[in-house]
Amino acid sequence: MKKNKLLMIMLGVLIAITLVGVIALVIIIKSDESGAEGKEPSADELVKVSMEVPEITTNLADNGFIKIKFMIQANDKDAKIELEKRNFQVQNIIIAELSELKASDFKGKKGQENLQEKLKTRINSIMQTGSVEKVYITSSIIQ
Repeated sequence: MKKNKLLMIMLGVLIAITLVGVIALVIIIKSDESGAEGKEPSADELVKVSMEVPEITTNLADNGFIKIKFMIQANDKDAKIELEKRNFQVQNIIIAELSELKASDFKGKKGQENLQEKLKTRINSIMQTGSVEKVYITSSIIQ
């Protein structure tokens, strides 16, 4: 009788642990699927939260010059509105960063990614509503 009761308790505990594990697995899989959908916004969503910076022509540190355009993606519509209001500050940040660089700093993918990351960090430092998600270089000419 005692062995039978002990066996039933152990079986109940084993079933409970299995159920908790299955439920946890389902929750994890569902959250991964919903997180993956949120990572890649659609083209329409990107347009709604992005601001185009007009073409900027400025001198570089090595006496060359650059003509460059950017598209800045904010995290939401309110942040985009703030970015548009702070357009003059954004352009000032861009010109200041570019004036510290040489033409050789733009060579290759890594150079452009470094500039994009610096600009993102600097622009986020002035943002009060939302933040910048990504800075895209849409065109550039270096002389």
